Amino acid sequence: MEPKNETWVHEFILIGLSRDWDTQVSLFILFLLMYLVTVLGNSLIILLIRLDSRLHTPMYFFLTNLSLVDVSYATSIVPQLLAHFLAAHKAIPFLSCAAQLFFSLGLGGIEFILLAVMAYDRYVAVCDPLRYSVIMHAGLCLRLVIASWVSGSINSLVHTAITFQLPMCTNKYIDHIACETLAVVRLACVDTSSNKIAIMVSSIVLLMTPFFLVLLSYIQIISTILKIQSSEGRRKAFHTCASHLTMVVLCYGMAIFTYIQPHSSPSVLQEKLMSLFYAILTPMLNPMIYSLRNKEVKGAWQKLLGKISGFTSKLAT
Repeated sequence: MEPKNETWVHEFILIGLSRDWDTQVSLFILFLLMYLVTVLGNSLIILLIRLDSRLHTPMYFFLTNLSLVDVSYATSIVPQLLAHFLAAHKAIPFLSCAAQLFFSLGLGGIEFILLAVMAYDRYVAVCDPLRYSVIMHAGLCLRLVIASWVSGSINSLVHTAITFQLPMCTNKYIDHIACETLAVVRLACVDTSSNKIAIMVSSIVLLMTPFFLVLLSYIQIISTILKIQSSEGRRKAFHTCASHLTMVVLCYGMAIFTYIQPHSSPSVLQEKLMSLFYAILTPMLNPMIYSLRNKEVKGAWQKLLGKISGFTSKLAT
């Protein structure tokens, strides 16, 4: 049987950010440094939480998973992006493109759900502190994390399968920095209305639903904080949520602006820059936000550095 004109492509060409060689080299250096900071920062956060028994609490258990998701998400995109900055032929094989979309989409969905889970944890800590240890027990925390990973992965698997069953004809130039859902769907040479509807439904389920749960949690949290009589008590209560709230604004704000209205999306360049913000900048900022604004993490850093300093002093003598 002769193959149809509507057929599979064997590889895609990622157009990326720039065709100018000097610009690509500069971007390579910049993003390499940011990626190394991301990997180092998130790995140190995970290690610190594992080593310090004072951080063995539900909040830091969720933060460990968030850091793991962040470094994995960056790794699913940045190494390929760096390689293409220095390559003349910026091709990505069909299966590699599908794998990249699966992991990046799945990890992004997991992060949104984890942030909602962390908001619930902060809600219990502020609004029902006396029963916090009873409600947020180890079994519930583990089930919430497993549910986050499973939900994000299933959603990603379905979207990846739907997206890559589309015939691309001879369209293989992806005007993006990576194999992103909307960018790949735009290559299809058939009607993609059902795909766009699926993207919208997925955005509502895995983005807007957790976002509204976060909003509800923080409405209750703010209401409870305002009822606290002492200003010191209000300050401490707000401080327990400040780092998480910062991450919520960064992650949900950018993702909602990018994905929730694909029909009225921004320009291609803006779309690329927003993807870079989410793939590189946000994962890099996560450990900094929790390190600089959290007394427990800063105390754990000081304790660890003190042990390292004492160990090196003994070796020197």
